[in-house]
Amino acid sequence: MSDLDPRPATGFTEAANSAAVVDFDDEVDFAAAQRGLIAQLPGGRVEQAGNAVWDVASHDFLRTDDPPPPSVHPGLWRQGRLNSNHGLFEVADGVWQARGYDISNITFMAADDGWLIIDPLTTEATAAACLALANDTLGTRPVSAVIYTHSHVDHFGGVLGVTSEEAVTAGDVRIIAPDGFLEEAVKENGHAGPVMSRRALFQFGPLLAPGPRGQVDAGLGQALPLGANNLLAPTETIAATGEELTVDGIRIVFQNTPDAEAPSEMNFFFPDKSLLCLAENCTHNLHNLYPIRGAQTRDALAWSKYLQEALVMWGDHTDICFASHHWPRFGREDAKAFIAMQRDVYRWMHDQTLRLANHGHTPDEIADELTLPECFSHQSHVQGYYGTVSHNVRSVYNRYLGWYDGNPANLHPLPPVEAAGRYVEMMGGADNVIAGARRAYDEGDYRWVAQVLNHVIFDDPTNQTARRLSADAMEQLGYQSESATWRNSYLMGAFELRHGSLQLGRARQPAMAKAMTGELLIDAMGVRFNPAGYRDAATMIWRITDLGEDHLLEVSNHAISQRRLDEVDPDWSAEPDEVDVTLSLDRATMVTIIDEAESFGPLVDDGTITIESGDAAVAAEFLAALDVFQTANIIEP
Repeated sequence: MSDLDPRPATGFTEAANSAAVVDFDDEVDFAAAQRGLIAQLPGGRVEQAGNAVWDVASHDFLRTDDPPPPSVHPGLWRQGRLNSNHGLFEVADGVWQARGYDISNITFMAADDGWLIIDPLTTEATAAACLALANDTLGTRPVSAVIYTHSHVDHFGGVLGVTSEEAVTAGDVRIIAPDGFLEEAVKENGHAGPVMSRRALFQFGPLLAPGPRGQVDAGLGQALPLGANNLLAPTETIAATGEELTVDGIRIVFQNTPDAEAPSEMNFFFPDKSLLCLAENCTHNLHNLYPIRGAQTRDALAWSKYLQEALVMWGDHTDICFASHHWPRFGREDAKAFIAMQRDVYRWMHDQTLRLANHGHTPDEIADELTLPECFSHQSHVQGYYGTVSHNVRSVYNRYLGWYDGNPANLHPLPPVEAAGRYVEMMGGADNVIAGARRAYDEGDYRWVAQVLNHVIFDDPTNQTARRLSADAMEQLGYQSESATWRNSYLMGAFELRHGSLQLGRARQPAMAKAMTGELLIDAMGVRFNPAGYRDAATMIWRITDLGEDHLLEVSNHAISQRRLDEVDPDWSAEPDEVDVTLSLDRATMVTIIDEAESFGPLVDDGTITIESGDAAVAAEFLAALDVFQTANIIEP
């Protein structure tokens, strides 16, 4: 075995996984996950430009009745087997879902004049393949409407696989989303996009080899597809709970659920079908209150109350409920029990975290103390295959009390590299730390091995002995993890410790920038603005011709500010007395120069950008002062 190969499960890991209690109703869950199958994607492979975006065969190792291998937690193995079901499934009369061809589901409803599509997946390629499967199996229909349930990319990124910008602009296709959708989608995928994408490689493990010692599942679905995603802006948004629309002949009543699973999200009910869509607010696992890829911390209390509200509004009228991941629940009493238990688990995490916090317990202490009570332990849909009690309770604490635990010793800690050097010196040098870590490894104390060797690696990232021993420990922690996201993170950490941190090159402006407003584009520039590379003050007017927006962008005190000049209020519409440069361009060109500052001069020269007045150098230098983000290191400095 090469030093770079994944290690087998140790005796400690095999014992831990053998002792894990997985006592769920397999007959009911597997029957529900397979119910209604009418067709499958031929070959199960989706390609884009000759590259595999999705390949069902990569997870054939899960399609077995054999017991789980010692390198996989048995609960996660079971979840992976459930998620390995794939095909086009009938949910209700006139309603179908394609599942198992993306991390999320796409739902097709037969409307009067075409398809009403709910959540067009993550990528253009997977969405197009699923639409083709529906058309080939059920008869070809045009797409008349698309609903985005919420602001996460796996629920809108494939929209160009089911419709086009031209069709939406012409009014042939409606796109309906919850209030605040566009802003929240852009903020999550734009402002923190480069580092979040990097961290997502750890959470989802798409670069890990699928298999019992690699990527097994993602909790919410089998895996993350590797393909292009885009965004088309909604044509209409849902402003309030109780709002009702008729969409191509289908009546829908909406419930806004902001700050539950996403900052902008909605459940909705089909009264003529007794059918409830729960978006991603109810899935067959414990969800994240904070995803470890990074995102805004979610409101567990609000989440629980929204589910209670949905029960009150629609529980006694729902025969089937379905979601944007996993399989539906069939039958009124089963649906109500499912929603109620999901409601209760989020409320339990919220209340018990704050109870212990008010006793003075720190986040790490609470995370170590709280475990799921017995009432939840025999229900698979509240187990930690995606989120965990451990990192969720830390998230509740952080939402109310922030990152600081109140102990002044933790108020202003040394940064990791400096602290690491001092720890290693105080512990007697790297060799001494490694010797202690090796003893801990031999005792099966893998958490401590990874924790203590992190100091050696941050003090000297070239120390291969420390890197490989830490990788070995992380691997065993991954094998023991019930959570797919924890497993993927540990195994990705082990991979990079052995092979070196990935360098994926420059982070580009996301394709969804094409849907941004001018203000959102300027906000995106602000996140990248490095004031050390620019003059103390500047005033610019950016006229975005195709949007009909004029924006005043000012630089002062090492920060940017922005306001619209074409707004109605005359007090805010007046141009300043002195403007350094006024330029006009369309949105696509603005996206280009934000991403590639060097293209500004040529685009001015060829007339794509017009300098209406002032000094073009002011804008050129500003663009040059926007940082270019490269692949961030995670497991080393």
